[in-house]
Amino acid sequence: MGRMSEELPAYAERVLDAAERIPPGRVMTYGDVAEWIAEGGPRQVGRVMALYGGAVPWWRVVRADGVPLPGSERRALEHYRAEATPLRTTAAGEPRLDMRRARWDGDSGEGGDGDRDGERDEAHT
Repeated sequence: MGRMSEELPAYAERVLDAAERIPPGRVMTYGDVAEWIAEGGPRQVGRVMALYGGAVPWWRVVRADGVPLPGSERRALEHYRAEATPLRTTAAGEPRLDMRRARWDGDSGEGGDGDRDGERDEAHT
């Protein structure tokens, strides 16, 4: 994994491993990750990501409302666009993750509800 496991708490290691498993173009919420590893909750996952998430694809672990991480919006949006992560535009013209299409269910396959046949949504910003 490239991280120094002996320096991380076991829970943090499980959270970061889950983040690394999320496929490009997909996301999981903080609560999804907690449910997937069957431990903790959204706040605990958020804390791990805040402290240790820089070495993993942090932009794939998100808030349930699809709002990019405050303070890191620009960097996150660059990653989402590069990975063709489904986005939508709010009425106010702000980009948001299209959670219905971008959310990954944790299966070994792509998972999620939306189609992932390579077509980009016109709402990408």
